[in-house]
Amino acid sequence: MKRLIWLALLLCTLATDAGAQKKKNHNLEVGKNLDIFNQLYKCLDLMYVDSLNPGEVIGNGIKGMLGSLDPYTTYYPEEKTKDLKMMITGKYAGIGSIVRLNQKLKRIIIDEPYAGMPAAEAGLKKGDVILSIDGDDMTTKNVSQVSERLRGEAGTTFLLKVFRPSTQKEMSMKITRKSIAMPNVPYYGMRDNGIGYIYLSEYTEGCAKNMRRAFIDLKKQGATSLVLDLRGNGGGSLAEAVDIVNLWVPKGITLVETKGKLKRANREYKTTMEPIDTVMPMVVLVNGETASASEITAGSLQDLDRAIILGTRTYGKGLVQTPFDLPYNSNVKVTTGKYYIPSGRCVQAINYKHAGGGYTERIPDSLTHVFHTRNGREVRDGGGIMPDLEIKPDTLPNIALYLDRMDSTEVMLDYETDYMAAHPQIASAAEFHLTDADFEEFKQRVEKSGFNYDKVTANALDELEKMARFEGYYDDAKEEFERLRAKLKHNVGRDLERYRDVIIRMIENDLVTAYHFQAGAIEAALGHDSQMKEAEALLADGHRYADLLKNGNRKTQEEKKQGDEGKKK
Repeated sequence: MKRLIWLALLLCTLATDAGAQKKKNHNLEVGKNLDIFNQLYKCLDLMYVDSLNPGEVIGNGIKGMLGSLDPYTTYYPEEKTKDLKMMITGKYAGIGSIVRLNQKLKRIIIDEPYAGMPAAEAGLKKGDVILSIDGDDMTTKNVSQVSERLRGEAGTTFLLKVFRPSTQKEMSMKITRKSIAMPNVPYYGMRDNGIGYIYLSEYTEGCAKNMRRAFIDLKKQGATSLVLDLRGNGGGSLAEAVDIVNLWVPKGITLVETKGKLKRANREYKTTMEPIDTVMPMVVLVNGETASASEITAGSLQDLDRAIILGTRTYGKGLVQTPFDLPYNSNVKVTTGKYYIPSGRCVQAINYKHAGGGYTERIPDSLTHVFHTRNGREVRDGGGIMPDLEIKPDTLPNIALYLDRMDSTEVMLDYETDYMAAHPQIASAAEFHLTDADFEEFKQRVEKSGFNYDKVTANALDELEKMARFEGYYDDAKEEFERLRAKLKHNVGRDLERYRDVIIRMIENDLVTAYHFQAGAIEAALGHDSQMKEAEALLADGHRYADLLKNGNRKTQEEKKQGDEGKKK
């Protein structure tokens, strides 16, 4: 027995010595490489043929170092710390408008002023071309340069000169910058059959309080069920996500655990308040851009069987970032751990490997693990949140994508700015519609403008023809190629008619946004949203809702099981 005790002590000592030696070697490597970096820069600064900009050269070195890690570990030099602050708070000082490049004019234009903000109060409209700021020419600047000049300290005033294409007039106006707080709950409202709807755009400071106010107001208006829309929500504050889930689940439940390298930095996040409603039927809408804190919300509600998740698989970001102060007013946002939701799963979809130069690896579904919700439904880790009910969104045809943003003629923008000039007011967001005559005018403009777009099928056929010629098959298949090419021939007028309804909705959405701002655009879009319609139908069918919450989507699970068995065979 004494020998065994001495052997155990010896092994512990050796393990401790090995650990200490490993740490000593690691620290030695760190010191050695930092010394090399320091001496290398001194050598370059002294001997290099041109003068060096230390901020740029060392900044590039820092970017290279962080570039070998995950994309969320980011360095913010002093001049960029306001970007980090805006990310956390959702606030900045400026005019409150989205700006973009006009492809035809090659100028930066006002695209979407926000309600109640300086741009809207000054009378700026969609399509206005930014000419100068305080006399400085902006016509040769890019979007980021113009945006930087529009921002500044709250309360400062500048002179803005713009050109309005619909009137062919230049206008000058004094604008005073304000602190802009992006609305994290830009719209909520009642739908038919007592269904309340809330759209949460981001998890910035105060969003949980705004969510609470919106939900309480909907209950006062008679809401008996709720749709929470998290589509396109890239996340933000983990603490805000916990407080939001707490609106619908009891106090004292552990929603999130964070685990990293330092055990003392690991945390548990519990619900701390009494909920508002723990039984109201809920559907949460998600998609591939639902990430981070949004996935904590959706995943927690799924794990606790508190809501049905509907839409498509979420992004899969299960990493936690912590901001740290650095010397000279700089900051760094570091990935410090992973988060785990109530079932015990982590939704991180990508492994970031650093050995040997670093690479990324998406976790295949076959290597994910099964976890269980409170009711025993199967859920998995390592690939985002899989919805309980998968409903794919409507897709935009190629012509619509080009008309919306990739069109060098900007024919849609020109039509919309002329429409706005001719119509000082329009109907409410939910009731506004273009007439047949309006669309006919737009169609004629498109056909006369020289608008063209890249047809994916035609390009694919070109590539196939090249391969057929290379491999010697083209001559035998020449007639088939020619017949197929004739059928795929570009016909803008035909395609405009074929996708008439989609294009009309796009124009209506732009116009509603211009007149009724972001809230109006969201409200109008819900009228033809296939995922929203499915959510409303589900909430109207109590038996189906309860069955999904208890048993999950059995059909989807059976199909997946059969597919897995087929792969094994």
